Amino acid sequence: MSAISTTTVAIGRFHDLQARGLRGLIDDDPALELVAEDIARPQLSATLRSTQAQVAIVDVGSLLSPVEVRELASRHPKANLILLADNPSSVECAQLLAFGAAACLAKSTQARDILNAIHLASRGLQLTPREQRAGGLGSSLLTQRETDVLAHLQQRRSNAQIAAELHISVETVRTHARHIYRKLGVTSRRELLAPGAQPAHALV
Repeated sequence: MSAISTTTVAIGRFHDLQARGLRGLIDDDPALELVAEDIARPQLSATLRSTQAQVAIVDVGSLLSPVEVRELASRHPKANLILLADNPSSVECAQLLAFGAAACLAKSTQARDILNAIHLASRGLQLTPREQRAGGLGSSLLTQRETDVLAHLQQRRSNAQIAAELHISVETVRTHARHIYRKLGVTSRRELLAPGAQPAHALV
């Protein structure tokens, strides 16, 4: 048995070429061990529970909502999530990182950078986009309460409904909403939920 400490990795469902590339990347690194692959979205949570994978690579396009990222991160805190999307914007990445992802990368990202993200995630580190690092982490990532409010906004609930659910005032909801819009680079709820942004299955 090798003395090398390996990081266990699970891969969600990707198109065939992408899946092969990710599998080859992991197979070629002796510090990584592939414990599950081609995991369909409905089986993600159960697979992460059964394999105890330390890193999970997931296709953002396979998710119904970014809220699923928060749920996975909450249920499986030891499974650091690396999310791959077609062309994620800085707003989309900020949101996914706020929901608990370890990294948000474009599918076109070079292999060495994906590998770097895997190793960073395995150590519990979050890979922050360059533009967020320039502005400071605290200025762009959502607080836990803002994340809660965002989840309700994305379910198209009214301010009054959100206030009742979270046991806060309507004015507090409005304040959190303003902070969320500023941090995610939008100006209104309409823009936040606009389908025209085409954010890979309601990503914004």
